[in-house]
Amino acid sequence: MNASIFFLLIAIVIVGIMVFVAVSITSKRRYSFDKEEYQTAWLKIENSLTKDNKQSYNVVVIDADKLLDKALNEMGMPGKTMGERMKRAGGYFSQVNSVWYAHKIRNQIAHEHGFSVDYNQAKHALASFKQALKDLGAI
Repeated sequence: MNASIFFLLIAIVIVGIMVFVAVSITSKRRYSFDKEEYQTAWLKIENSLTKDNKQSYNVVVIDADKLLDKALNEMGMPGKTMGERMKRAGGYFSQVNSVWYAHKIRNQIAHEHGFSVDYNQAKHALASFKQALKDLGAI
């Protein structure tokens, strides 16, 4: 085997390794969730929203937010608060503004005395959290 073929093969191997490393670094890493656990938790949240129980409206938003935060934590998403983790995870969400809307509603429920959502706001927030959990691969 002559030297030029040998160097060509070495160059191809080096380029292949560089491409592999580049793809590995830039690709989104998927975390392997216990989907059954998340789906069970999600169904419990979703089924607890009833139109005739106004107290359920706020509770489901808070619970759905907690479940999304659990998934972000489980993925190892850095940040001291959920907001910080959501900023880092923004690229995972297909509807990032919708997720932020839902999280802001949760913050209003938690921090503004007397704040309450209506049934349609709760359903919209749940749909946003559900899509976010799907985007992460948790459900």
